[in-house]
Amino acid sequence: MSMNNATNNTAMFSGQGMSMLSGLGTPLLLFLMLIMMVLPLPAIMLDLLFTFNIALAMIVLLASVYSLRPLDFAVFPTVLLISTLLRLALNVASTRVVLLEGHAGTDAAGRVIQAFGEFVVGGSYTVGLVVFAILVIINFVVVTKGAGRISEVTARFTLDAMPGKQMAIDADLNAGLITQDEALRRREEVSNESDFYGAMDGASKFVRGDAVAGILILFINIIGGFSVGVLQHGLSAGDAAHNYVLLTIGDGLVAQIPSLLLSTAAAIIVTRVSGSQDMGQEVLTQLFSNPKVLFVTAALIGTMGLVPGMPNLVFLGLAGLLGALGYMQLQQQKVEVIPKEAPAPEKPAEPRELSWDDVDLVDEIGLEVGYRLISLVDKNQGGELLARIKGVRKKLSQELGFLVHSVHIRDNLDLSPNEYRIAFHDVIVGQGEVFPGKELAINSGQVYGELEGVATKDPTFGLDAVWIDPSRRDDAQAMGYTVVDCSTVIATHLSQLIKNNAHELLGQDSVQQLLDKLAQSSPKLVENLVPKILGLGVVNKVMQNLLEEGIPVRDVKTIAEALAEHGAKSQDTDTLTAKVRIALGRTIFQTANGVGEEMAVMVLDSQLEQILQNAVQGNAGGLEPSLMENVIGQVVAASGKIEAQGANPVLLVGSQARLFLSRLLRGRIGNFYILAYEEIPPNKNIKVVATIGNQQTV
Repeated sequence: MSMNNATNNTAMFSGQGMSMLSGLGTPLLLFLMLIMMVLPLPAIMLDLLFTFNIALAMIVLLASVYSLRPLDFAVFPTVLLISTLLRLALNVASTRVVLLEGHAGTDAAGRVIQAFGEFVVGGSYTVGLVVFAILVIINFVVVTKGAGRISEVTARFTLDAMPGKQMAIDADLNAGLITQDEALRRREEVSNESDFYGAMDGASKFVRGDAVAGILILFINIIGGFSVGVLQHGLSAGDAAHNYVLLTIGDGLVAQIPSLLLSTAAAIIVTRVSGSQDMGQEVLTQLFSNPKVLFVTAALIGTMGLVPGMPNLVFLGLAGLLGALGYMQLQQQKVEVIPKEAPAPEKPAEPRELSWDDVDLVDEIGLEVGYRLISLVDKNQGGELLARIKGVRKKLSQELGFLVHSVHIRDNLDLSPNEYRIAFHDVIVGQGEVFPGKELAINSGQVYGELEGVATKDPTFGLDAVWIDPSRRDDAQAMGYTVVDCSTVIATHLSQLIKNNAHELLGQDSVQQLLDKLAQSSPKLVENLVPKILGLGVVNKVMQNLLEEGIPVRDVKTIAEALAEHGAKSQDTDTLTAKVRIALGRTIFQTANGVGEEMAVMVLDSQLEQILQNAVQGNAGGLEPSLMENVIGQVVAASGKIEAQGANPVLLVGSQARLFLSRLLRGRIGNFYILAYEEIPPNKNIKVVATIGNQQTV
């Protein structure tokens, strides 16, 4: 036992030690830079650091090439800054050594600088200056300038597209297509993407400044070294120029090559598009996968190789290689078609007697699609609609409190090719039209700019929308549109219809299954309720009443306890529903108001409420139509103001008039709730924001 504890403690301390050491890498590197700038370094240390600098630049470049998407290398801006500072610190350290020891020869600053000054440029400082100038032009004018411009544009468009991307995530979450954890992950990814491209926009300025610094350091070293060699060490002008210029050029080349590698890495990162392959695989796939491209190129290169005076062998050899590659690609893309043998004709089956098996029951939930939409439900063709519908069923089952029936999908040739229909119990409750290969950009009310496309209406909520090409998705999101694909349009429409008609989908079998599940934890409660106090049909009707007014039936235990308490006194389902609503007060308050402690409500004028209560109780004559139209108009107007503030409209009335007003106003307003005073939990607060009715109205 003690040996195990000792082993565990050793492993724990070892893990902590490794974590501490890994976290000290960057601070130690920054401290090393400070030492290089302040203290003189020996030549062997310069060789090690310059070699490390080149290796670091190559690692960064290869990491950029093999990253599948830019966010896989999200630390790149920081690495770019640190490597730039390291290179500048090395320039300071090498400049000190060159000026102090350059009179001793071209090996005074180490073997690396000497090799680049003598071997790479052939010992000629004229050639070295030309090579250095070319490298600076490539780095400063071409790579750095282009990468900086791309970083700036990408950062701007990424930030502009953030609201549209976040709204698309919210739309997928509300439609049940993704879970809450997936939504959080995608929101974090959108935020990280904007932060990354913003950081890359700033980091590109470091690369540009580093290129400028390299030019200035070159001239400073040449002038300073020549002056030191001639004036302090008494060298001739030729010897001083030979030693110091070669050392300076070697130093400049050692710094410019890693700088060019890092500039290239930055350009690769900002021009990458997220995919499932690294850049090497993408280049090979996208450049050489089309044999037609290879054949045409081979023909053109071969034609040029036949021109007199051209290097015929090189051109014709390359043309032959391209032709061979094209032939290999063509052979890979050929698919052998094996003819199927015609099946033997079957003998006609003898007609049989009709039975009950020939009578099909109606589908609880049905979805019919036109023939062009079959690809959306075919997994072999990449259709995602089945998975989306499964997600909708799972999300709604968790929200509503009962298992939503499976959706029966079938094609219908009577529909137009792009049309779909949604039916409950074979009764059509919704229909729409989608266009495969297009995406729907929905105007949420906060957009700027107009999109080119086919104008339409969102089939779920009736909002203005435009069918656009997928290539314009980013532009639409940048303008504030919510962009969804065809599968999402249908799944969202289905989700909203199920939510609005949930009471029609809850049957006695489902209620019995809910009670059976409750009996596992509260067997006595279920045993006393059904059938001793109430029949299953009464319990089913009460739950349907709750769902019809947007109240989930997840809290089956509270519902059963309330029915068991009041069921012996009354069998009336409306009365029992009112009692259950009071027991579910906290659930209703949260459904209508969220997690807030205070709820904004509308109330009725006392005189108007008294008139309604007398009419409901039969103590007065019928209500005047003009009065009710006036009340409805005021409720609709006040509800619009509350919805504009981002809250659900709630009307608070007396319990006697609640059911009457609920049936009167149901369907006229979207997420509208009518609550009785008794349904407000004692620990919650209300805030009256509108009073319906006044002396003139009454």
